Amino acid sequence: MLKLRINPLATEDLIEIKDYITKELENPTAAIKVVRKIIESYEKLKEFPMMGADLSAKVNIKTDFRYLVLGDYIIFYRADDKFVSIYRILYAGRDYLKILFPNEIKLSYEDK
Repeated sequence: MLKLRINPLATEDLIEIKDYITKELENPTAAIKVVRKIIESYEKLKEFPMMGADLSAKVNIKTDFRYLVLGDYIIFYRADDKFVSIYRILYAGRDYLKILFPNEIKLSYEDK
């Protein structure tokens, strides 16, 4: 079983998700359920690191990120022989490529 590492940005993402659902949607019960489901899902990656899909197969950017979709949220992570590293947890409706790869996306816009 691999060890789990959580990037501080992913921790911030979880806090923002919980706060948004609790305060903006006024549903603290749902906030706890969503955060719990996200945590349970990334915990499973310790045993099944290839459970998520290869991001580079979906987008035209070379990357070793994998992703796992959970309803309205996407977990972006990397896996090697020792660790599963959770990098970001983002709302699926956001421009996650621009968030994950700001330099690459900026260059591709400038090329046009």
